[in-house]
Amino acid sequence: QVQLVESGGGLVQAGESLRLSCAASANIFTINNMGWYRQAPGKQRELVAASTSGGSTNYADSVKGRFTISRDNAKNTVFLQMNNLKPEDTAVYYCNAKRYTIVVEDYWGQGTQVTVSS
Repeated sequence: QVQLVESGGGLVQAGESLRLSCAASANIFTINNMGWYRQAPGKQRELVAASTSGGSTNYADSVKGRFTISRDNAKNTVFLQMNNLKPEDTAVYYCNAKRYTIVVEDYWGQGTQVTVSS
């Protein structure tokens, strides 16, 4: 079992920045993929950014150049730095961990609200 606890959400104005944190209860070296997803009201949950244990990253087109995902392996924490926020970034942001064993272990945090006002 891996427990994920997000923090760092809040209310900001367009153009401002936020940094989300996701603290994992397991050594994130053992986790193949760590990612951030978001879900806006009435919309499906979507991938925002992901980071593999091998160091590769990928981003949704809508956040490329504005958001950066990073890992602090010593603290078992993943961050999402969000710059130049836009009202359309408003959503609940969820941390996700995927560990590939015999099955795919899929873990989610409780979510943190990000609201961007215009």
